[in-house]
Parts: sequence; C-alpha cells; structure tokens
Amino acid sequence: MKSARIFAAASLLAALFTVPLVNCSHALAADAETVQAKEGWYGKRVDDAFVARYAILPKPDGVQIVDSRPTTRKFDPGHIPTAINIPDSQFDKFADQLPQDKNTLLIFYCEGYECMLSHNSAFKAEKLGYTNIRVYAEGYPDWIKKGHMGAVSIPFVKKLLDEKAAITLIDSRPKERKYDKGHIPGAVSLPDSQFDKLAAERLPADKNSALYFYCEGLTCKLSSDSAEKAVKLGYTNVKVVPEGYPLWAKLYGPGPTGENAVSATPAIQQGKETGTITVASFEKIFKEAPESIHIIDVREPQEFAGGTFKGARNIPINTLEKRIDELPADKPIIFVCGAGGRSGEAVDMVKLYKPALKTYFMDADIKWSKDGSYTIVEKK
Repeated sequence: MKSARIFAAASLLAALFTVPLVNCSHALAADAETVQAKEGWYGKRVDDAFVARYAILPKPDGVQIVDSRPTTRKFDPGHIPTAINIPDSQFDKFADQLPQDKNTLLIFYCEGYECMLSHNSAFKAEKLGYTNIRVYAEGYPDWIKKGHMGAVSIPFVKKLLDEKAAITLIDSRPKERKYDKGHIPGAVSLPDSQFDKLAAERLPADKNSALYFYCEGLTCKLSSDSAEKAVKLGYTNVKVVPEGYPLWAKLYGPGPTGENAVSATPAIQQGKETGTITVASFEKIFKEAPESIHIIDVREPQEFAGGTFKGARNIPINTLEKRIDELPADKPIIFVCGAGGRSGEAVDMVKLYKPALKTYFMDADIKWSKDGSYTIVEKK
C-alpha cells in the first residue's frame, strides 16, 4: 500500500512537470478564455488588457485593430483608438484595407457578447490567409466600461461642427509650427507642452463638456497625452481623434491658418448655473475678441435705445419665439438684459426650439449709458 501511494505521488509530480509551455499570445488571452464561448465564436480571443497594449499612439507596427460594426451608427461616434472600420456586411468590399503581411496580428471586435460581427470577420480573414487573428469578444461596450479612452472619426467631427454642436475641439500640436499653418475650423490651440499652463484658460469650466483632442495623425501621441491630462483634471466626456488634422485636410481641404485662428479667443467660462457665462469671461471676450460671439439684447426697444453693448442686436423676449430662425448659428450667442431674468428665459427657449445653438446669459445686474459705458454686478 505504501509503495502504491509513493507511485501515485511520483506520477502526479511527473504530470505537473510535463505540462507543455503555452504560446505567449495564448497566455495573454487567458482571461478572455474564461468567458463562456458561444456557438459560432472564433476560437482565439483576448481581453481589454491585451487590446490596450496596441490601442495607443503612435500606432504600433505589426498589429491592426479592426472594428466590424456599422460605420455611421457605431464606429464614427465611438471606437477603440487606432482601429480601422471594416463593417462585416462589407468585408469583401473593404478587405483590401487589411495589412498585406498575412502574419500581422489582427484584433477584431464589435458590440459585445451578443454581437457576432467580429467573429464572422475573423473567420473571413482566416480564409484570406491571415495566420495571427484574435477576437475581443466583449467589444467596445466593455472597452468603455473598463475606463479606456474612446475615439471618434474625422467625419463625425465634421458632422458635429456642421450641426454647431456644443463641443470643444482641441489642437494639441505646437501652435506656430503646426496650428498656425492649418487646423480644423473652430479648434482651440492648446499645445500639449503647455497644457498645465493654459488648460484653465482654454478649456471650459464645465467638467461635463465634450472635449475632442487631435494632433498630427496616427504617428502623433500629443492628443492622447493631453486627453489623459484632461481626464485627470476631472473632465468626464473626453475622446481623441486619432487620424487628426492630416485626414481632415485630405477629406475636407486645408483648414484656417494663424491669420484667422481662434487660439487667441478666450474660452467661454460657464457660471455656477447651467447656461450662464461668468462676467469675467464675458468681459474678456468682449474686450479681446468681440467678433467671436453674437450679443442679443432681449430688452424692449426703448430700453435698448437707452444704451447697450457695442455690436449688440435687439430681439425683445416677447418676440423671440416668432423670430427664433433669425438667430445666427455660426458663433456662440450671449443673451443680455438688465437683471438676467429675460436673458435666462431666452436661453431656455432656444434650448427648447433650437438646442444645437450655443447660447449663454449673464446672471447679473447690468446698467448701460447712451455713450456705451456700462456696469455689471454679478449675482452671488
């Protein structure tokens, strides 16, 4: 009996020491293999930690992340940085976007556990001769849930700009050497090297504001570095635009240069109440860059005639709803009145009927003289 026990123990030890070494890439994917595989899934899978090794700027060589979801509805408004988009439904049409080297690591993903698009595309790539394929089965929802940075496409940025959406687009490149020679229209210059110095001035006060950072394309890491710094400052809606200015220029032509740049335009600082602009912020803009905003005075005509801000336009509050289509959409609108009541109502009305417009008001007591002078006392 004793010899039998000794033999069993020896056999167990031998078995332990003769376990074959696993492939390194399989080891990295071990966590993903603990997920219960579904019928039809691709056999080799990875988790978010594995993908994060390659979803960085500058884009690493020898790997390509592929988003298998629909372009406009899914990829454009949010995807893993450095990923290209080959919708599974159009795989055969766009397969030429895959790397020529069939040994390149391909990582496919889509919309999570219930989504089969990435698995389907992985099998198709395998049939084309690719030999190093993985699927991130948890996909983009898991990527965001795990706290990783999301990315948006250049066409999506163009769409937001055309819609006058309330976003802040930040150019992280050097100002004189890059930004002044051409940038995406409406972008604020905030070089990554000066982020700590200029962030308070150039970024909006509202930490929920949508921030989109870009630089010089997939070989440039300035935008992702700045985006991470913004997150550390407490901003909660931050994304990168990995393809940056080079793709913008290719798709839509060169952007404005330093001669008509907005980098010198002070950023609008929102007050404590939603929809307000601080008095200090307004006065800085009114003094240094009055052409960057529209001022709409919503008082009665006789009040307006008694004095207002230079360049202001009069649309009384009781006529605003009928004249809502007269409001300009190319620049932020600052509504003003004598005490903040009517101008605040104007902001609420525009948010109801034309929410895409950028509108603000001052919660302050304002008095004007006919000569254009004024006094403002911000309410506490």
